[in-house]
Amino acid sequence: MPEVEFVVFEPADCPMADWFSGLINVETRATPIPSEGRWRKLFYSSRFWGDMLRQDSFDLFEGFHLPLPKVPSAKIILTVHDVRHLHPDWAWHSRTAFRFALTRALSNADMVVTVSEAMKQELLPYCGRTPVCVIPNGLEAAAKDLHPAPAELAAFRSRFALPDRFLLAVGHLERRKNYPRLIEALAHLRSSGRDCHLLIVGNESGERAALEAHIAANGLNRNVTLASGLTDLEVRCAYALCTLFVFPSTYEGFGIPILEAMAAGKPMALSGIPVFREITGGQSAFFSPLDPHDMARVIQRVLASRTEQINLIAHGFERLKAYNYSSIAAQYESLYSDLTATPLG
Repeated sequence: MPEVEFVVFEPADCPMADWFSGLINVETRATPIPSEGRWRKLFYSSRFWGDMLRQDSFDLFEGFHLPLPKVPSAKIILTVHDVRHLHPDWAWHSRTAFRFALTRALSNADMVVTVSEAMKQELLPYCGRTPVCVIPNGLEAAAKDLHPAPAELAAFRSRFALPDRFLLAVGHLERRKNYPRLIEALAHLRSSGRDCHLLIVGNESGERAALEAHIAANGLNRNVTLASGLTDLEVRCAYALCTLFVFPSTYEGFGIPILEAMAAGKPMALSGIPVFREITGGQSAFFSPLDPHDMARVIQRVLASRTEQINLIAHGFERLKAYNYSSIAAQYESLYSDLTATPLG
């Protein structure tokens, strides 16, 4: 949309100007708002937005975080990726505060964008009359940098002493990722005669110590590798080298690692939650995320069947076509044009 002027407000700890270099219609502005820390974000947001937004007259304002500021001159879009903070894993006071902030933001928005039909159904009870549209996350599968060079793959395998065949899970070390049950599934596989190695790629998010204790309690210290702080290239190496990608989450708003595994040409064994069925079009190897025995059974079945692996890989490449950036950009362009074409109500 070269005829449109875009202003991108960047977090204090995440410079973004280089992301938009060469685009003369995009301006980036620094803010004091950090990208991490709910209360710090709230504090700095409350002090920043009022003064800043009085200086401009935007036609459209899109917010990706709570709290969502009021912008009297503009139509407002709120993008919601998930509502994990409403779930029982979080303390009651956190759930209460999040529900208040979410409900208030939804009432201030002219349009809500979310990333899956599953998320839309979660949001609708809170939205009132605010419309909700689905524009998914995506991945440019043809990008050259998705495919590491042989030397990069060899260096990665050597760094983590990975065997020729291993399972891969990707996601921060937090409760909803459901890694303890995946560890128990690994123990079931070993007891049935299949000794698997598992690489978990994810940064600490409060559960690393408990996960390490669970790995040790199941006697799997030699079978599980935890890798944190990886570069994007190293994560791509993990996908490229793995035998099977496993995603055991109990809750997600989307599931970008599924797209990454598809792009890497890898078979998958997935939690049977609605959003994963949506992303895959209902065609994958699904297990109950609450049952380690079922998890082990499905992993074993896929590992044992080259035919199923080939079918899963082929279906993954086909599904990726629905999540390309060109299609997603066209949906956003249509949304922006429609919203700015109608007067403020």
